[in-house]
Amino acid sequence: MKGTWQKLIGTGAFAGSLLMGCVGAAAQGGSGQSGQSGQQSPPPAQQQTDKDKANTLTLDTPAPPVNAEEDAAFKAFDAIPLTDGPKKTAAGEAFIQKYPQSRYLPPVYSNLVKLYLQANEIQKMQDVGEKDLALAPNDVQTLAILGQTLPRAWNATMPNATVQLDKAEKFSKSAIELTPTIAKPEGMTDAQFTAAKNQTLAMAHGGLGLVYFRRGKYDAAIPEFEEATKVDPNPEADPVNFYVLGISDEKASHFDAAVAAFNKCASIPGSLQPTCKNNAEEAKKLGATQLSAPK
Repeated sequence: MKGTWQKLIGTGAFAGSLLMGCVGAAAQGGSGQSGQSGQQSPPPAQQQTDKDKANTLTLDTPAPPVNAEEDAAFKAFDAIPLTDGPKKTAAGEAFIQKYPQSRYLPPVYSNLVKLYLQANEIQKMQDVGEKDLALAPNDVQTLAILGQTLPRAWNATMPNATVQLDKAEKFSKSAIELTPTIAKPEGMTDAQFTAAKNQTLAMAHGGLGLVYFRRGKYDAAIPEFEEATKVDPNPEADPVNFYVLGISDEKASHFDAAVAAFNKCASIPGSLQPTCKNNAEEAKKLGATQLSAPK
């Protein structure tokens, strides 16, 4: 089966819509320097584009077909674009029900991870993602998606809050470790391959940064967010990393850096734009009245 990476491009931007205001809730637990950040609505879900059309990049070798009928059913599922979400989701769920022991389960699960994320069905995304990783532990895109999405959908009142952050940390770190080792799949250009890897790494670093942020470890979070925004092939599609980077810098008393991060966030059209403009002004005021910490 053809190598499988291209569909991830754009998924990171969509995952940016899942913050759900919980960053603001976490920020309230700090020194209160983040201005209005605790009152924010989530940025709107980014519409997926044709760049989403690809399978999952993984070190795991896809298995051969078991029989002609199963092979045909998988090919029919695989031919449906991710942009046709409901149809592809229904086909994937039907395939799993009919062929519960199929060797094609990893790529079906991997696609369903993206589809459930697209539909904002986070628990289903996590459930099928963990099934995927049980069979294909080197699926770096699923690792990165889970690593980024779990801490964005997290809140402190969840009964398994600590476990969720621990899982997100593990997923993100694994994606960061494994992604550079992936060989370029046949049929992909160098540019496509580089963009897919960088998108995966951006999601993983952003997810790891948010895990540290949730734990109040702002100095540890900052370099992860900086790396995420640096390697992301399209950072303007997801202002969340700039937003939380600004909060982290502010809480660490890096006021000039906070202003820069908030200004980058404010330059991106979307629901976070006015918030980031206000936060940039607040960070300027704090920098003028409080001692900045060395970075």
